[in-house]
Order: sequence, then C-alpha cells, then structure tokens
Amino acid sequence: MTSNTVTQDIRVDTGALTLVGDAWHPAGSSRGAVLLLHGGGQRRYSWRNTGSRLATVGWTAYAFDARGHGDSDRAPDGDYSATGLVDDAVHLVDWIGEKPVMVGASMGGLTALLAEGERGNVARALVLVDVVAHMEPVGIAHIQSFMASAPDGFASLEEAADAIAAYNPHRPRPRSVEGLRKNLRLEDDGRWHWHWDPAFLRAGSEPEREARPDRTVAAARRITVPTLLVRGADSDVVSEGGAREMQELIRHAEVVEVPAAGHMIAGDDNDVFTERLSGFLDELG
Repeated sequence: MTSNTVTQDIRVDTGALTLVGDAWHPAGSSRGAVLLLHGGGQRRYSWRNTGSRLATVGWTAYAFDARGHGDSDRAPDGDYSATGLVDDAVHLVDWIGEKPVMVGASMGGLTALLAEGERGNVARALVLVDVVAHMEPVGIAHIQSFMASAPDGFASLEEAADAIAAYNPHRPRPRSVEGLRKNLRLEDDGRWHWHWDPAFLRAGSEPEREARPDRTVAAARRITVPTLLVRGADSDVVSEGGAREMQELIRHAEVVEVPAAGHMIAGDDNDVFTERLSGFLDELG
C-alpha cells in the first residue's frame, strides 16, 4: 500500500463554531481512524507528514485546526478553556463515527487525556506526545514567553524564522521560510501575525489552560484504553520524573523516549516519532 488520498478543508459544525481539517485516506480498506490534535499556537499542518504516512499503512488520519487556530473559527465568547477543547474533540469523534486513536501533542495531548479520562468511551487508544499530569514550570514559562514575544507581529517571514529558531534550537532553521505562510498571515498593518486568535493567549496560555494537576491526575487514573506516552529526551516540559509518575497513574501505559528531541517531538524528528507511533498502532491489531 503506497498511495493515499488527501481530503482538504473538511468542515465540522460543533454547534458553537466550525472546525476545519484535513483527512488522509488509505488506498485500500481502513484499519481504523486516527485523530491528530496539535499543540497550542500550531495548526493542523504540523501533522501533514504523519497523516500521510499513516494512510500509507492503512489508517484514515484526521487533523483539524483547534478553535481559534488556522482556518477554524475563533471562539465567539473567547472560550479557549480545556473544557471547550474537549467539547470540540468529542464533536469530532461523533463526526468521524467511530472511536479513533487520539494522538495529541502538548495542548492536544491534554485534550485527549481529559476527553477520555473525564467523558470515557471516546478513544480507541491514546498517544500522548510530551504531555503528562505534572508539567515542568520552566518549560511552561518558556512556551508562554515565546507565544507572547511578538504581539505586534513580524516585519518579515525571515524575522519570524529567526524567532522560531531561537525558541527551538533542536530543529535546524529551514532553508526556505515559505512554509511559514501556513502559520502566519499578512495583515492590514503590513506585518506577519500568528495564525491564531490573540484572545487564546489572554485566556491563559497553553498548555495550562484550565488543566490543573488535580484534574489531569484524576483523568489519568481513569484511563483504561491502550496508551503510549512519547517524551522528548531534551524536553523542558516533561521530565523523566513526570513520565514515571504518568506511568504510575496509567499502569498499562507504554513510555518511549525520542533522543535529541525537545517538546515539539513530531517536528524535531518526525521519522522516529512516526516509527514509534506506527509500532504502537500495529499492536492494536
């Protein structure tokens, strides 16, 4: 199975807003659905390589821009709480029509954890990408600082690329900055701004949003579906101790570490990440 079909700009009405996504379909029969949830400040495009590769091995993969991100609607009431994100994820599962494997990075991982831990019977399995019940304060502050660092936007895509490189030294600076056009938009002031609602940051930045440790711990204890925790070896958000605690909370969870990867694992080493993910999916049957 070597080819797949991409369906773009899928629109799902949750009743409160519209979420926009992409799907990657296998050439033959599907082994099941995978719902890919991105981190705060990212877009569905961060999953494009993973989604395409999953389709080549028989899975139907879906990735949506979270509320307030990319092409999805901004929350009319400014609600970017964890509960709002969970509500959206449950709507997407209902739209998919079957329990998917939920793969979530950072904010997306918290969303997946709370959706299954609090609502139950939502996911076939969970893959939590550099997210645990107790995050490291230093790493959280690092994320918050970066997201708040350019309130007036950037004069050029090159300037934005420099800022990203400084924030994420694990990842080589791209030779071309054209790919950043999917993450930034040129606005009327002539400057490039991030493709997410500024109110998202004012609401309390990712990944803490309403996801207090007591809430995430309680949710983790209720997880019974197969679970994979993927940690970046160089992550400043998830420590070795945090990963060990998560494995104590979810006794059956498998924990793997991606060498030389930071918090943004799928971007730092997408090949290794997708290989680990594919192995976990194979075990599901």
